[in-house]
Amino acid sequence: MSSSSLEQLPVKIFADGADLEGIAALYKKPFIRGLTTNPTLMRKAGIGDYEAFAKSVLEIVKDKPISFEVFSDEFPEMHRQALKIRAWQSNVYVKIPITNTRGDSSIPLIRELAADGVQLNITAVLTRAQVEAVVEVLNPAIPTVLSVFAGRVADTGVDPMPLMRDARRTLSSLPRAELLWASVREVLNIFQAAECHCQIVTVPHDILGKAITLCGMDLSDLSLDTVKMFHADALNAGFCL
Repeated sequence: MSSSSLEQLPVKIFADGADLEGIAALYKKPFIRGLTTNPTLMRKAGIGDYEAFAKSVLEIVKDKPISFEVFSDEFPEMHRQALKIRAWQSNVYVKIPITNTRGDSSIPLIRELAADGVQLNITAVLTRAQVEAVVEVLNPAIPTVLSVFAGRVADTGVDPMPLMRDARRTLSSLPRAELLWASVREVLNIFQAAECHCQIVTVPHDILGKAITLCGMDLSDLSLDTVKMFHADALNAGFCL
């Protein structure tokens, strides 16, 4: 499947990462409709200065939505950080986790920020109850993203498809709110997100590479490529019996 074919999927593909070079390259691709990152990805990429990194990203990402996350564990400080992040650029969405690390609900903060017109991306959502609570406090006039971590649900051995379909129905009362399939683990998840009528799926850079290379590939050809890989690796390792 080519990049143009990915562009035709009935779900918007967002690139998820903190590699500045990768962000710049993917931003140019028409099938990438937005971008996301988070503190964990930034730490893995060796980012030390949060704001400096964000500003360098925003010098590149001008006309596609991008999400940056607050990182305080205290709600007043989350609120301050959210307003600061919001002010960076008009295409910025502020990620707010559904709880803090003590399990205290972020719903009061989400209500306040939504009322203030902040474009939010509610993150780390994994349950129907969390989805319903968020929908009750969103501002219907303001664009909002609800990031449901379908991949983490699947990691527990539970099929996330029913949850995602239910979340999509629940969100339908808010025309400016979009459901995002998060924590993609494999290329198949992109197509599952489309099947559930999610508006967005956010995909790590490495899985995007797989999607571009392998989607739609003939399975017989892929089988042959796999055999060639095993054979070449055996030769290069100098194996003998």
